[in-house]
Amino acid sequence: MSGKLNRRTRIKAHIRHKLSGTAQKPRLTVFRSNVQIYAQLIDDVTGKTLASASSLGLKDKATKTEQAAKVGSMVAKAAQEAGITEVIFDRNGYLYHGRVKQLAEAARQAGLKF
Repeated sequence: MSGKLNRRTRIKAHIRHKLSGTAQKPRLTVFRSNVQIYAQLIDDVTGKTLASASSLGLKDKATKTEQAAKVGSMVAKAAQEAGITEVIFDRNGYLYHGRVKQLAEAARQAGLKF
């Protein structure tokens, strides 16, 4: 593994050791690739994904940070439809900066509490 990926894997393991989602308060995890960004609400007790959103379906031209903000509001809307208002945020080893921060702030503005 490269140095950057190895570092993220170690940070991710450290974070996941402390965080665990339940059906009432699931874990909101973020994955970002070079082009797309994905968000999932996961119940770690049963191992099921309760809701998800990604930038794959977005048709309009936008910057990556604008796409992240849209995904954040989409996952918040999906959570509210599933009856979820509170989540635990899992940044998945990424720095809380840029696209990850935009997604989190948009989810907060759309009504999720974390």
